[in-house]
Amino acid sequence: MLGRIRQKQIDSIEAVSVSPNPIICPICEREIPPAQMDAHHLIPRSKGGKETQYLHRICHRQIHALFTETELARRLNSADAIREHPQMQRFIEWVKNKPDGFYERVAKSTRLKER
Repeated sequence: MLGRIRQKQIDSIEAVSVSPNPIICPICEREIPPAQMDAHHLIPRSKGGKETQYLHRICHRQIHALFTETELARRLNSADAIREHPQMQRFIEWVKNKPDGFYERVAKSTRLKER
């Protein structure tokens, strides 16, 4: 038996996968294949966020590897704010030439380990 949240995610991905309009990642601006789709809370749930946006899995993982939940809640709570950050701009330049279904593990930022 699946939990309610997981079932809701599966249902929304299935609805998107049959949609004729492709979902575009607001971070890297590439089409998101259904298998690489992650829902990102613009303000982390632990900080009271409810609104989500679909991102590539690799973009989502990169965001959480670079930034703390407090940074995401206070300063980086929109796709535009995240895209403007210098570290994300370097990542976007690197990933934008990769195929839509590309995925590679993301390493945690050393900046987060120093805290």
